[in-house]
Amino acid sequence: MKKLIFCFAALAFFVSCEPAVSSSNFSRITGQVIDLDTHDAIEGASVNLSPSGKSTFTGSDGYFDFSDLDVQQYTVTVSKTGYSTNRKTVKPVAGETENITITLKKTE
Repeated sequence: MKKLIFCFAALAFFVSCEPAVSSSNFSRITGQVIDLDTHDAIEGASVNLSPSGKSTFTGSDGYFDFSDLDVQQYTVTVSKTGYSTNRKTVKPVAGETENITITLKKTE
């Protein structure tokens, strides 16, 4: 029993010695993709974040969200069939959310 208590105490000590990861060390990029001419939200657009390699699709409201990002400069690239691809460069601040709007123009 004493060995078991000692093991739990030692485990608690080592776990508490690890540095805490604060969400203020990371950033977040959110945004909406809209049609350039109609200003309607674009659902199902592919949104890629470089250099992280993360990607997602916009929801029915045109919104996307990337969280827990390292603080650095990113290029957000948005594409959808029937539209021209568009890019935006952003540099979010630690502990904050960078909210952007990206427009896509229909191809003819």
